[in-house]
Amino acid sequence: MSYSGNSMVRRVQAIADYQFGRGTGVKIFPEGCEFTHSRTGRIRQVLHEGMRLATVRAEDGRLTLGIEGASRLKEALAAPGYRVTIDPSVAEFARSGKNAFARHVTAADPAIRAGDEVLVVGEDDELLATGSAMMSGDEMLAFNYGVAVKVRQGR
Repeated sequence: MSYSGNSMVRRVQAIADYQFGRGTGVKIFPEGCEFTHSRTGRIRQVLHEGMRLATVRAEDGRLTLGIEGASRLKEALAAPGYRVTIDPSVAEFARSGKNAFARHVTAADPAIRAGDEVLVVGEDDELLATGSAMMSGDEMLAFNYGVAVKVRQGR
């Protein structure tokens, strides 16, 4: 299976629009992206200027963001879009790649569902990390225990 570079950019932009909302795809994935492929020819990673923006998960075709892709998503979405705000006392832990626990969450987008790709931010909306939500935004605020975000990459 062979696609043109332009076609591949449109494909990942469409995935981002579906996953994060209309218009986010062109902001995360500009023209000129490079791609790595699986042995079967599917898009695996999306890179821009040597930095990984995202990986396309094989099991469901959704995106997992690299820290550069997360930074672009943060700029594309107004707060609280896909953001989980954590207590400043644990910001360095998230920045170093440690998971964010529910007891440290001070705010969360109520539209977040378990499994969503989210941005972990500080009180000043500074991007600290990106990862996968382990519970909904409302649950993150209601619970005192458990992993709220499984952090994939810190900044």
